[in-house]
Amino acid sequence: MSPSCNPVGVFKALADDTRTRIALLITHEGELCVCELTAALDLSQPKISRHLAQLRSSGLLADRRQGQWVYYRVHPQLAPWVGRLLQDALAANETWLAADIARLLAMPGRPQRCC
Repeated sequence: MSPSCNPVGVFKALADDTRTRIALLITHEGELCVCELTAALDLSQPKISRHLAQLRSSGLLADRRQGQWVYYRVHPQLAPWVGRLLQDALAANETWLAADIARLLAMPGRPQRCC
């Protein structure tokens, strides 16, 4: 699926607190897997997976498989304005995400990426 450049679709995808936090954490880290997001957001795996599926179907995120892990990243073919929006929102809201980032960094046994 090619990413949508429709502002309504982008803002609908980000209209939920959890989806916004996921998108900004992924923007901050480059890519994350479900277990990392579960630790960072202190939410259940099914809830995280459901939100990731919505962000993927909206075209905001892409995924890749590495062994047993599936990593999510901002879709590389997103319209430039969407990437700037995510970067600007992250820069303006790092305090809002501070507890999530701290939990992520404290996560024991974080998966290692080869790429």
